[in-house]
Amino acid sequence: MINKLLSALLLLALLAPACKNKKPVFANFTGFTQGTTYSIVYDNNKNIDPVELRVKVENILHDFDMSLSLYQDSSVISKINRNEEVLPDSFITEVFIKSALISEMTAGAFDITVGPLVKAWGFGPDAHKSFTESKRDSLMKLVGMGKVSLISERLIKSDPGINLDVNAIAQGYSVDILCRYFDNLGILNYLVEIGGEVRAKGNKAGALWRIGIDKPEDNNMSPGQTLQAIVKMADKALATSGNYRKFYIEDGIKYSHEIDPKTGYPAKNTLLSATIIADDCALADGIATACMVMGKEKTIEFLCIHPEFEAYLIYSDANGNFKTWISENLKKYISESEN
Repeated sequence: MINKLLSALLLLALLAPACKNKKPVFANFTGFTQGTTYSIVYDNNKNIDPVELRVKVENILHDFDMSLSLYQDSSVISKINRNEEVLPDSFITEVFIKSALISEMTAGAFDITVGPLVKAWGFGPDAHKSFTESKRDSLMKLVGMGKVSLISERLIKSDPGINLDVNAIAQGYSVDILCRYFDNLGILNYLVEIGGEVRAKGNKAGALWRIGIDKPEDNNMSPGQTLQAIVKMADKALATSGNYRKFYIEDGIKYSHEIDPKTGYPAKNTLLSATIIADDCALADGIATACMVMGKEKTIEFLCIHPEFEAYLIYSDANGNFKTWISENLKKYISESEN
C-alpha cells in the first residue's frame, strides 16, 4: 500500500511540471459583418472547433443586425423608427440605456437621436444629401436624448419624426455581446475585433495583447492596413472614431459623418481620430465618437474629469502635420510608428 502511494506521488510530481509548462493553443477565424470584417483569436483550452464556433458567432451577429441595423428594413430599430408597434428587445434596451449614460457624461456630444440629421447630410442607408439651411431648425426639433424615454419596456418618442441611429455605438456593443458569449463558454483568453473595435481578455501565451491603431489617412478603409501606433493591453476594450473613412467632398469641402447634435452640422475641428480605452467596447465606441464632436481641447478637458478612460488622439497642426496626444497612464503601453 505504501509503495503504491509513493508511486502515485512520484507520478504526480513528474506530471506537474509538464502541465505547468504546457503552452496554450490559440485558434482563430475571420469573417464579414456590418459592412466590415471581424477577427477572433482565442485560447482553445476547451477544444472548441473554430468552424463550429464561427457558425455560432455569425448567428449571434445576424440576430444583432436584425435588432440594431438601419440597413435591415425588418430590424427592430427600423420598425421603431417607422413607428410600428414593436417592443424593443434586450439589445435595443441595453444600447439605449448605455447611450443615455454616454450622452449625459459628454454633455450631449453623443446622441443617438441624430438620425434625421445623419440622413439629411447624406450618410447611412439612404446616402443622399438633402440638408439645407431652411431645414435645419425643423430637424433640430427632432434631436435630443430627452425626447425619447424607456417606459414599461417601451421606447416612447415625443415626436413620431424622431429617428434613432445607433451606428456610433453598435459596433462596439456587438464586440461586447460576443465577449459575453465567450465568457459563458469558459474561454479565459481571447481577442474579439469588429471593424477595428476591439476587446481583449487575459493574455496571449503570457504576453499582453497587441492592438493596432490605424493612421487617419483618407480612404484608409481596411483596419490594420496602415498603422499609426500599437497598444498593449489586457482585460480592456479599445475603439477608434475618425473622419477618414466615412466622409464625402462637395465643392471642395469635406463633410464628416460625425454630426454635432448641438449645431446640426458635421463636426469640424483639428481632431482626426480618437482612440479610447475603457472597460467595455460600447462605452469606448460612444466616447470616441463624442470626442470627435468635442474636438481636441474639450476632449482633453473631458479626460481630466474622467480618468477611467485612456486615450490616444491624433490631430493636425496649423501646417497640416499629424500630431498626437497620449494620456499619461497609456504612454508606457503604446509605441508609435516612425513612418
